[in-house]
Amino acid sequence: MKMGGFEDLEVWKKGCRLTIEIYRAFAQCKDFSFKDQVQRAALSVPSNIAEGYERNSPGDFMRFLNIAQGSIGELRTQLYIAKKLSYLDSDISITLLGNCKQISAMLTGLKKSIKKKTRVKAE
Repeated sequence: MKMGGFEDLEVWKKGCRLTIEIYRAFAQCKDFSFKDQVQRAALSVPSNIAEGYERNSPGDFMRFLNIAQGSIGELRTQLYIAKKLSYLDSDISITLLGNCKQISAMLTGLKKSIKKKTRVKAE
């Protein structure tokens, strides 16, 4: 693991920003169960990154990064549905979906980096 904390990870920072954007975008949504599910999926992303990092084990970190990546996929699905239900306007949904895709790619890159580092240490 790095010397700093999870707060230094760009993917965690971006996940936090996305979560705030989600909370704001759905603030007026009257479908409370849908809103709750979307917010939980968003909150799960940076939370799992942080929890996995704090476990201080590459294996645990990878497991929690996989959970975060699953949550970002869940969130993307919910955003597509929210757009179809007109819970979000087109511009906001495009921005949020783009952020989700970027976070997913960042998580993939971070997992590859961890795999590479742990392979090198094992050899």
